[in-house]
Amino acid sequence: MSSEYAMGGLFSEKSDVYSFGVLLLEIVSGKRNSRYYDHERHLNILSYAWQLRTESNELDLMDKSVLDSDSSATVLRCIHIGLLCVQDHAVDRPSMPSIILMLSSEMDLPQPKQPTFIFQRWLNSNT
Repeated sequence: MSSEYAMGGLFSEKSDVYSFGVLLLEIVSGKRNSRYYDHERHLNILSYAWQLRTESNELDLMDKSVLDSDSSATVLRCIHIGLLCVQDHAVDRPSMPSIILMLSSEMDLPQPKQPTFIFQRWLNSNT
């Protein structure tokens, strides 16, 4: 659920983009976000994907039963696009037409910003 909907009940196309990003990460990982449990280190699959990205280990998110050397570039691209879609602020998320273009071409992708909601539990547990 996008932050603007959860906090203020505001729903827009960018809320759908957020949901699409979650779905994309769920497909790549083979796990549902609502059933992803790693309470010691991560709030959800989004925080896990972000951590792996910062460690340059994005392929660790991939469901190992479908990973092969031919699909790794596509998987990395999907993870990157998924993280762009789940940005905290709706204005930072791409539009659906932009997402389609990103998925269907080799264009350079913008860098996602570090989501703030991901690290709140970690910060609270270290204080």
